[in-house]
Amino acid sequence: MASSKRYFGLDWIVCLILAIIPITSIVCGIITRVQRGHIIGAILNFFLAPIFWIIDLVTMIISKDITVLA
Repeated sequence: MASSKRYFGLDWIVCLILAIIPITSIVCGIITRVQRGHIIGAILNFFLAPIFWIIDLVTMIISKDITVLA
């Protein structure tokens, strides 16, 4: 499984726990988007944090990775 795509290459369960907590999900989402080279997604994640928190949580549960603008 491609665990390197998740937050910092962590296991899916750890990433899911990080995604459940809003502040860690926002920070990890911004850092992950910057690492992947999607600066616009990171900026939008910063300004639209509550929306991105829900989107990242749903995509982490469904596809085991953040996929929206990442």
